[in-house]
Formats: sequence, C-alpha cells, structure tokens
Amino acid sequence: MLTFEHVTLGQRVLFGSGKAAEYLAAEVARLGASRVMVIASEFELPMARKVAADIEVALWHHEVIMHVPVEVADRARTAAIEAGIDLIVCVGGGSTTGLAKAVAMTTGIPIIAVPTTYAGSEATNVWGLTEAARKTTGVDDRVLPVTVIYDASLTLSLPVDMSVASGLNGMAHCVDSLWGPRADPINSALAAEGIRALAAGLPAIVADPSGLEGREQALYGAYLAAVAFASAGSGMHHKICHVLGGTFNLPHAQTHATVLPYVLAFNAPFVPEPEARMAAAFGAPTALEGLQGLRARLDAPKALADYGFTADGIAEAVQVALPAIPASNPRPVTEANLTALLQAALTGADPVTLSEQALEGATR
Repeated sequence: MLTFEHVTLGQRVLFGSGKAAEYLAAEVARLGASRVMVIASEFELPMARKVAADIEVALWHHEVIMHVPVEVADRARTAAIEAGIDLIVCVGGGSTTGLAKAVAMTTGIPIIAVPTTYAGSEATNVWGLTEAARKTTGVDDRVLPVTVIYDASLTLSLPVDMSVASGLNGMAHCVDSLWGPRADPINSALAAEGIRALAAGLPAIVADPSGLEGREQALYGAYLAAVAFASAGSGMHHKICHVLGGTFNLPHAQTHATVLPYVLAFNAPFVPEPEARMAAAFGAPTALEGLQGLRARLDAPKALADYGFTADGIAEAVQVALPAIPASNPRPVTEANLTALLQAALTGADPVTLSEQALEGATR
C-alpha cells in the first residue's frame, strides 16, 4: 500500500531569462516594501545593481563569507535592524542566500532570493551557521524566501568549473532526497527529474558557456533538487559535507561535487528501487555509471586533497560526522566504513570499490 506524508513549502517562483529586474520591481511592489536591503558580495555587486535598477534600495550589504560565520550574521542582522529594513533581496550563490536566511531567522524580515548559481538554498527552509569550526544547520520556515527569481542570464558570468561544481551540488540534493529521513514518492519524482535536467544542462554549459539553454536546464534542475531536499531532509551526504566545510573550511560546491560519487557508491546497493530510478534519470545501466559518466564529461572535481583536506583530518571528520548521519541511512554507517569513504574521497580513488564492498555486505 502507498502510504506517506508530504509537506510542500509555500513559495512564489518566477522563472525567465533577462527578466530579473522586471520581476524584482513587481515583487517589491506586490509586497509593499519600502525599506529594502540588498545583500550581494563585492564580486556580484555590479550584477546586483542591474537587478535592483528599478527599485529603491535603503541598504547595500556586501560582507558575504562562505559557511556564514556567526559574527558575520550578527553584523548583517544589526545593520538590517538599525536601517529599519522590511525586505531583504539577496543576489548571489549559497553563501549570499545563507546570510539572508540568518538575518531572517531572528528578525522575521521576508526574503526575495535571486540566485546566480545552482546551490538551491533559495528553495529550502534550511539554515546554516558556523562557529568555532563547527557548522550547525537547522530548519525554520522563517528563512524560506517568499519569492525566488530565476534568471539564467545572471549565471552566464559563472565560470564553467564553478558551474560544474555548483550543478553537482544540486545533483547531491537529488541523490540525498531519495533516501533522506522523510523521503517519499513525491520527493523521488522531483529528484529524478532534477537529475535528468542537471545531467542535460551541465554538459550543455561546458559545450557552450554563453548559451542560455543549458543554464536554464541547470537552474530548473537545481530548483527541483532543492524542493525535494527540503521535504526529504538532510541525508548522509550533506552531513559529511557540512562537517568538511564547517570544520575544515573546504569550498562548499567543490566538496559536494567530490564526495557525491562515494556516498552514492556506499548506499546504492542497499536501495534498489531508488537506484534504478536514478539510473533511468541518467539514462545509464546503473546510477553510479551514470554519475561517473557525467562527471567525466564535465571534468568534475575529483579529490578532497585538491581543496586542502589532508589525511590528518579524517579521524576528526569521522568523529564529528558520524553522530549526525541519520539512523535511517540505507546502510549502517560505522567509524570504519566512514573512514574508508573519506580516505577514498581524499585521493579520488575509484568509488566502484566502495560499491563492491557494499554489495558484499548486502548479500551476507
């Protein structure tokens, strides 16, 4: 019998290339906002000014730092309160959206998110803050942006290598959604379509970085991935990557892109139905073959060592991550097998080895 409980988050989504400024002006008017704060990094400031060209901005805020350190969040909250802000507009990637969420969580100020990457944070009610080398995440409906404006033309300046890493971060949302703590058939359908769209869009970006079609597909796929993830909840992959990012300050997108095939290889033999759904979405005999074939076409990130992680950090990463991995993970996670996973991801070893070990365990 088909039995499940599914929660769909309420959010307005506006999608159209070249329409960000138009959409934003209409949404600010619809919401009746009079004191708007725009959050954008210094790098993305010129783009943000174009997006906000048709609205009045009371406060520009540029201090955006990866993994949202608590002191950075505190300064942004203070600035918003002192300026009497009644609407936040964030233009940028996951770190920018994350900072806007940190402000909204304690002030209740609504957010309009204008993403420029494929991170997906804009479509979730998940927040994350880092303090004393520990990243804490949680769920709070106050941080869910009331509106998301997707304009693929804003992603044209995202370099190909970052587009690949960011898109594979989106792919990780899809994969985790298929075995997350609250996985259900609706999440699975969204995740499978997200995989299909990202698997089509990312190679198109590599082939033609200035083309909009691939970037539109990637944005569409990243949105579906995030919606599925917000409902299904954070699984093993994200718990590991949050530790690697928060504790070791590894770059967010590249870390997700690197770890993903190892978690897929680790879990896939224990979830035959989701594995088959992923394989079909990739158009491949197996999910791992599909992902690895895509990664080869994209020249995707390969090893955590390339981003500053070392073998000396594995024991600490295991100690911090192990208690956070959901008990519902398809395969029991132990200190030994999590250590083996991180050792493989450190060097970029063939993830098929993990899959073979998992198959042995599943048939015993």
